[in-house]
Amino acid sequence: MVHVPPGITLVVGLGLSGRAICRHLARQGVPFMVADTRDEPPEMAAFFNAHPDVSVHCGPLEALDIEAVEEVVVSPGVDPHHPTLAPLAAQMNPRTGDPRLVGEMALFVRAASAPIAAITGSNAKSSVTTLLGQMAQASGVKAAVGGNLGTPALDLLEQQPDAELFILELSSFQLETTPRLGAAVAAFLNLSEDHLDRHGDMQGYRRAKQAIFRGAQHAVVNAEEPMTFPDEPVAELTRFGSQPPSGRDLGLALEQGRLTLMKGKASWLAADQLAMVGQHHYLNGLAALAMGDALEFDRAAMCEALKAFKGLPHRSELIAELDGVKWVNDSKGTNVGATLAAIEGIGADLNGRLILLAGGVGKGADFSPLTVPLSANARCVILFGQDASRLDEALSGHVETRLVADLAHAMQEAYALAKPGDCVLLSPACASLDQFVNYQARGDAFRHWVQQKAQFASEASS
Repeated sequence: MVHVPPGITLVVGLGLSGRAICRHLARQGVPFMVADTRDEPPEMAAFFNAHPDVSVHCGPLEALDIEAVEEVVVSPGVDPHHPTLAPLAAQMNPRTGDPRLVGEMALFVRAASAPIAAITGSNAKSSVTTLLGQMAQASGVKAAVGGNLGTPALDLLEQQPDAELFILELSSFQLETTPRLGAAVAAFLNLSEDHLDRHGDMQGYRRAKQAIFRGAQHAVVNAEEPMTFPDEPVAELTRFGSQPPSGRDLGLALEQGRLTLMKGKASWLAADQLAMVGQHHYLNGLAALAMGDALEFDRAAMCEALKAFKGLPHRSELIAELDGVKWVNDSKGTNVGATLAAIEGIGADLNGRLILLAGGVGKGADFSPLTVPLSANARCVILFGQDASRLDEALSGHVETRLVADLAHAMQEAYALAKPGDCVLLSPACASLDQFVNYQARGDAFRHWVQQKAQFASEASS
């Protein structure tokens, strides 16, 4: 049994966030030690170089005696319900007033002096976070952007100490160990099945997300998804959605024949002025506008930033058009809700049919919600990866399906099948870890294949 000394902080997990936690504690002069369940966590040489006097335990957490520890700070990838850790969540730390078990965001809240704008949801978090950051910049607000996206929140404190606002993407893993965020504005964009292997069921998943509203001054929620509404009262609430809005809410309406982004009865800008196409992108824009409006950003500056925003890599990203067929990379579509948004958003403006490339690690999700939009929009669904057979079982009978070994074979099949006017859409509805390091690597493989095809076609015609 390894005894953790009294009065010390234990950091569990040495991933990206775990190392940021360690850097923060070192800057604060807080004594700590580290535990990681892996026998050989990556980048250990660099860790010991940065923290030569810190003890590290590698192996099962059951081997730790943490009875005397003052506080345990878990990385997002560590399940706080682990039998060794779970009892601490119900015990209070008299020094901080928080539970003895917390995550990185509890440390951030204690140290941050500027307001927080926080974004969560099953999908579109990164897009809205990035867009809100660009709106802040256009409005002359010095904002630090990060969290689950890009730079860990605790590193932002060091890198941008003069920030006037922190704009943070937060996952359910980060939120479930955050006692009180106290955000100036908190947005819950949408909710669909994801991470059920961690949270147990949809109620557990939603409960983790709801932590974003603890202590919030202003909530931004999806008008069409009541599950995103706060369970506890928030001083101010704004809804965004696809229908004409009323009051202070934001939505979409036809104005002189043009689909327009509106606040109440006021027209803000026409959808055809945006660089992005598709209703899911318009909703992301409305969510960012609602948050920026709550933060008193300049309206004209926000609209200009939205018009210039072209979206993120791997999120409904048009790679090329080959022989009249669009090839779109939505590798960040790692759950059913994200893929639904891509199918419906792209299918509505398509002259031909969709060919969907899907598959990977399904994380226990129910794929049946895909059947209706695919039967309406798809020519074929080409399936690959670990849960291809589960997808096939859910979709066959509603749309043509074909099973292949991997993404490369899926693209070859799609290339042979597609007709002018069609769109080949990589939106897997699954995580990538069965065949790729991450969703970025999966999207990069798609992009590389398509760009090579485009280059060959250009050379052949010249």
